[in-house]
Amino acid sequence: MTRRAAPLALVATSGTGKTTLAHRLVDGPGRYVFSISATTRPPRPLERDGVDYYFLTRRAFEERVERGWFAEWASVHNRMYGTPHSELDAAAERGDHVVLDIDIQGARQIRDAVPDATLIFVLPPSVDIMMARLAGRGTEEPENIARRLESALDELQAVPEFDYVVVNDDLDECLLEIRSIVEQGEAPAPPEQDAEGMRRTIVELLEGEYSAYLQDSE
Repeated sequence: MTRRAAPLALVATSGTGKTTLAHRLVDGPGRYVFSISATTRPPRPLERDGVDYYFLTRRAFEERVERGWFAEWASVHNRMYGTPHSELDAAAERGDHVVLDIDIQGARQIRDAVPDATLIFVLPPSVDIMMARLAGRGTEEPENIARRLESALDELQAVPEFDYVVVNDDLDECLLEIRSIVEQGEAPAPPEQDAEGMRRTIVELLEGEYSAYLQDSE
């Protein structure tokens, strides 16, 4: 039986392919959509208010935060971004699942604001593969990788808070698992690589080959 349409929050460490998964869900079969977010950043060329974003002043954004207008919000690089409750409510009425590509804090806010939301943590197949994906971008300096590894420690510690855990080893298989979770409530098989084991591996990396980069960044 198809489940009631509710938001889907995807969270993952860097190098996991979360954003690709989110876009493939929206572009593929099923009723998956992105919501229109609000932001305090200025519009870029050709962006339209109410279509691409709701463009707000910082004061207007903060007033809406106080009124509980957002299901989740965050400040990123001195710009504020948030998901209005109205977007989630309208999507649910249409029978659409809003896909939220967010961080741990955003997922916790969504859990509080929308109790029937589905929270999925996406793991990489291994730390080695996560590192290879980061290196494969060709844009990550060692200092940035070290900071991402530090962030991954905190993110992986939060895995038990999530409804489901999937592994993005094969993109198509991972998408099938996510759709089965959202539409049928079918839990995937437990991942062979557990989050705590990944944390131990990351600690070894940070204390070993990346320790100098962390010291340089302090």
